Amino acid sequence: MNESELDFETLAVQSGLRTRIGDSISTAPPIVPSTTFTHESIEGVHAALSPDGGGFAYARNANPTVVALEAAVARLETAAECVAFGSGMAAVHAALLGPGLAAGDIVLAASDLYGVSRALLVQLENYDIKAVLVDVLDPDGLEHALDEYRPRLLFLESISNPLLKVPDVASIVTAAKQHRCLVALDNTFATPYLFRPIRFGVDIVIHSATKYMGGHGDAVAGFVSTHASLARRIRDMRTLTGGIVSPFEAWLTLRGMRTLPVRMARHCASAAELAAWLQGQEWVKRVYYPGLEHHAQRETAARQFGDRFGGMLSFDLDADRAGTLRFLDSLQLVTPGTSLGDVESLVLYPPLSSHRALCREELGEAGIGDGLVRMSVGLESVGDLIADLERAARSVASPSRVHDVS
Repeated sequence: MNESELDFETLAVQSGLRTRIGDSISTAPPIVPSTTFTHESIEGVHAALSPDGGGFAYARNANPTVVALEAAVARLETAAECVAFGSGMAAVHAALLGPGLAAGDIVLAASDLYGVSRALLVQLENYDIKAVLVDVLDPDGLEHALDEYRPRLLFLESISNPLLKVPDVASIVTAAKQHRCLVALDNTFATPYLFRPIRFGVDIVIHSATKYMGGHGDAVAGFVSTHASLARRIRDMRTLTGGIVSPFEAWLTLRGMRTLPVRMARHCASAAELAAWLQGQEWVKRVYYPGLEHHAQRETAARQFGDRFGGMLSFDLDADRAGTLRFLDSLQLVTPGTSLGDVESLVLYPPLSSHRALCREELGEAGIGDGLVRMSVGLESVGDLIADLERAARSVASPSRVHDVS
């Protein structure tokens, strides 16, 4: 059967399967931990070390388990190739430098980009690669920035972290291409289950696979999916810098990807229900979720994601910093932690975690206040999650403002 005829769910379930081992076919992808591979002759070793060798010689270059993971991701993203890294930020680093950015070049970056990605862009300024922040939701402002700065690369997210803004990717790509600007997009929050950016003309798709793609909080990895010529440059950079993911992490990520569709369906449904409930709570000032009717980009999100809106949400507590931290410490079921996309629900405090590199003025400009909480909605019962949030709310609000659901 032609892969192009298969649905996303089928492609995900089949990730890494049917590996031939001798005369047998494995029903689960094998782990190959070897650091060194030999051949019938030394010439075979040398050939495998070449960029076009296609074989295995040393694990910093390539590994069979990693290659199986890359092939599975490329299928899900409808990309020519995928290059797997040891973390999401290693993938971001390679995606930025792989296209050949050099001194004097300019990167346009979404102003609400993930804090650590912004911090990396600041580091690149040490090499005379300038980053200019732009509101990608403002078409006129983006067009002006593209025309004024003539950037080599535009970097944005399919769903912004942590305020869940959703850019119109198709129109942004069209504008960028008119200025011969590459587009790199972090698709971590959406995953290919919701959105396949390559189909919209995006050049480079980035994932922190530690999050939804792996999905179980037990593996750190990152992906860059792109066309063949760029993939080769990015893979060469990975070999030189030693950024390849380990075979064990690759295997765990492959295992997680096989349940991605069913997990994401539950994440989306539970997040939508929880966001609607949070809207009605007096101790919540505002809820950020693309599926809510008041969300400014709801129509864009519905069009791009097929009326599914993801498993992430954020909300502003009616509290100061001390009260918000007390709320987080009072949670018993939801886990305070700096990741997302796990089977368990996770919350974090962006000013002191994901965006801790930003000063107070920058946090204010980004719309990140002292009461902001980001939540990755897991697979637990929504009723149990609501009860836990209600209990924690009592630590920051008067009893009259919190309804007892216990």
